[in-house]
Amino acid sequence: MLRAGLIGLPSSGKTTLFQLLTSAREAARTQGKAEANVGISRVPDPRLDRFTEMFQPKKRVPATVEFADMAAGRSEAKTLVDVVAYKNADALLHVVRAFRDPAVAHPQGSIDPGRDARVIEDELVLADLGVAERRLERLEKDLKKSASPDLRREQDVLIQCKATLENGKALRTLGLTGDDLRRLRGFQFLSAKPLLVVVNLDEADVAKMADAESGGLGSFVSDAHAASVAVCAKIELEIAQLDPADAQAFMADLGLKESGLDRVIRAAYELLGYMSFFTVGEDECRAWSIPRDTPAVEAAGAIHSDIQRGFIRAEVVAGATLLSRGSLAACRDHGELRLEGKEYLVADGDVINFRHAT
Repeated sequence: MLRAGLIGLPSSGKTTLFQLLTSAREAARTQGKAEANVGISRVPDPRLDRFTEMFQPKKRVPATVEFADMAAGRSEAKTLVDVVAYKNADALLHVVRAFRDPAVAHPQGSIDPGRDARVIEDELVLADLGVAERRLERLEKDLKKSASPDLRREQDVLIQCKATLENGKALRTLGLTGDDLRRLRGFQFLSAKPLLVVVNLDEADVAKMADAESGGLGSFVSDAHAASVAVCAKIELEIAQLDPADAQAFMADLGLKESGLDRVIRAAYELLGYMSFFTVGEDECRAWSIPRDTPAVEAAGAIHSDIQRGFIRAEVVAGATLLSRGSLAACRDHGELRLEGKEYLVADGDVINFRHAT
């Protein structure tokens, strides 16, 4: 399950947004030392909607993202971000307050999205700096006992990380790849995780909702190598209380083509580096989540390990082509349903039937 952790200053609307994203008034609480509220969001995908209309299946299964929000009442915490709680997150969503409400005091005394984004970013950087320093101290002792090339390379990478963190920059700005990136995964650095800045707008600024850099966060988003999306939690709360027809009419009156929550969920899914391929038919239409650049044989494993082991060929058609033709038979007649081997890199939106040995 893909997990995104919500972080943010008090009174930013983080918990309200979590409840809206997961449609949960009281989300299930995990057990453990660092308790969190956890909920599941379905990834909105118009392609799956159209496949469902086309095939009228018994079952429709969308892709999902798990969101985690730290439980309230952790007054013993000395920092704004609970390091232990968010280490297992695949990405972080930082909810930044841009709404004005005299009845909801801001912990910093004023509304300043750029400042608030930097405050939390500094927390991530400082937490990671402590981890890097402790590991470097240990490595120095270990290298006196063994001149391991792997340990030496790990030391080189961590020295680079430490210098970046000391300059107040997140590790995601380093752009590490390959073996160097894999060396860091065990440390679960918070500032190395993909970051989505969610700007919680004022109701009066709803016209700016399509502007991902609203709230004066453009320079921060760029410098932090982050993504961003804007939403108005107050309006989303009103939309959530309406039936679908009234909700559509309400959004149309506001000039909104889709819910801000849909954009947040989709942006989180993309931030995690995932895409969807589809299996379709009368029994089920389903979106399957896989990392980008996944070969066909590994995509088969997302469905079942037996299909991956017995992989023979992948019968593939682009989703847009299927939607245009109206049926798999029409795609086959036009030579657009093709056979691909194990190494074929699955494209976002592909519709696939895996041929496999039983």
